[in-house]
Amino acid sequence: MASFGTLEYVLDKFSGTWSWKITGERAVTMVSRIMPQAWYGDGEFEAIVPDDPRNIRQIKWIMDRYPLEILSKNVWQKKLPPSAKPVVKKPRKIDRLNLANPGKQFRGTLFNFQREGLDFLLKSSGNALLADDMGLGKTIQSLAYLSSEKNAFPVLIVAPLVTLQNWQREISKFLMRKSRNGKIIEGEPPTSTIIRVGKSEDLGKYDIYIINYELLYKRQDDLAKITLKTIICDEVQHLRSKTTQKYHAIKKLAALESVKYRIGLSGTPIYNRGSEIWPIVDILRPGLLGNFKEFCEYFCYINEKGKAIVLENKRESLRNMLQKHVMLRRKKADVLKELKEKVRYKEVIDSDINYYNMELEKIWKKLEEERKEAQTAFDASSAYQRAIQSERQAAGVAKLPHVINFVKNIMEIEESVVVFCHHKAIHSLLHQSLAEFKPASIIGGQSDKERQHHIDSFQEGQTKLMIAGLRAGNVGINLTRARYVIFAELDWSPAIHLQAEDRLHRIGQKGTVFAYYLIGNGTLDEHVAQVLVDKSYEIDAIMDNKAESFENKEKAQLILAQIQDKIKSIIRN
Repeated sequence: MASFGTLEYVLDKFSGTWSWKITGERAVTMVSRIMPQAWYGDGEFEAIVPDDPRNIRQIKWIMDRYPLEILSKNVWQKKLPPSAKPVVKKPRKIDRLNLANPGKQFRGTLFNFQREGLDFLLKSSGNALLADDMGLGKTIQSLAYLSSEKNAFPVLIVAPLVTLQNWQREISKFLMRKSRNGKIIEGEPPTSTIIRVGKSEDLGKYDIYIINYELLYKRQDDLAKITLKTIICDEVQHLRSKTTQKYHAIKKLAALESVKYRIGLSGTPIYNRGSEIWPIVDILRPGLLGNFKEFCEYFCYINEKGKAIVLENKRESLRNMLQKHVMLRRKKADVLKELKEKVRYKEVIDSDINYYNMELEKIWKKLEEERKEAQTAFDASSAYQRAIQSERQAAGVAKLPHVINFVKNIMEIEESVVVFCHHKAIHSLLHQSLAEFKPASIIGGQSDKERQHHIDSFQEGQTKLMIAGLRAGNVGINLTRARYVIFAELDWSPAIHLQAEDRLHRIGQKGTVFAYYLIGNGTLDEHVAQVLVDKSYEIDAIMDNKAESFENKEKAQLILAQIQDKIKSIIRN
């Protein structure tokens, strides 16, 4: 039966009290017959009902006979008398973790904390978020799980394009094939295929299917024909928006009757704001956080841009719920005592302000012309976004000579260095200006083979400089040869920077990692830096229980930390 109205808990303008608003022609007609104390609202078919126990019972009586869509479910459940409340099965709490041993298909050795991660996946029945810090071996732990869980194959692995071959390499390295009669075939890995085309065709029979997020929507029907048992979503933050095609494709595949296990992997499941965790949990453990409206009603407020931000006083309870029922989160400092901490610095450098201001004048003049010619709101918004991108690139060019000097000073002390930038134009200019160091390169559009060649040449010491795109080089690679990482440009998301830092700060790193964030004085960098601080404050509180004091938050407005005199003196000399 279709809904014949809605029910919502509202602050009534007329009475100034919290009341129940009922909408819909049939619903309002029913209310007018059995609730004489109700009054009409602003709309034609809108009634306001005082919030008292008798009226709650009357509304419940109506709802037992006619379906009302409840827009304030959390409040409604609290208001119902105990006898009327449905019995809700509590989600299973994950017990204390033990040191689990992987199945016979696994070859290799796990650290003790990785064995605990395996135990977590087993106890959560494979429906969980493994949110360990970057560089703690989430891939290995998930492969150990596949070797340990009964009937885990066939498996679908969904991952960023640049990590597909790495997954296939890790599968060959850590897993052995199991025959149909259960016999382990030594020296032979499970069969796997990387799906690279969007055209619909038969996928064949394999143990493991590997596909990137962008291709998933086109091949979901082919994948649905396979009796998939396990879905692993690497860098699961790609599913943080519930309106995308890849989210809907995963949602459809995860709901298949054959699928029993759903695992999300990410050291940064929250990229920009806390509400991004809801779509991810909705895939892995549906219903744990309610529907999105319920989640927002309880945990969030809506900011001036219409974004759902987790309330400061709700961040701890959200983290506790995640950790009890769906998420395992370990920091490097907790499990790798021998790994030294990262040290971050904000370095404000000079910029060519005359060039920057001239470029701004051109950018905003062009924007004004494009918005006048815009036919739709979308056209106007697109023009604005292009202007912002152009302004960011202008900021990058304006400070580029000083960025180059900074890099050269680091190189002079005979250290390997990784430089991250955002725009391809900046990437190209850095290469030209630093050609004497014969830099390796990671940038969008490279083939897997070419990308791996550059990574290997850097890791093997053939070059001491790597220049990488922030979005192209922040996942799926190991750059532990270097201890110095320099951000020539900033991204809007704190998670992007964390992932980039942790290409260096991971298992295998022997020294302290120094991260330099170069802020162009008088440019857009200063605004981006402040945005990063605000986002980081919310993310840290939810993920890692870093409830900063006011004093610490003020210090965080520097983004990173004060420049250490020791390091500066080394660079000068």
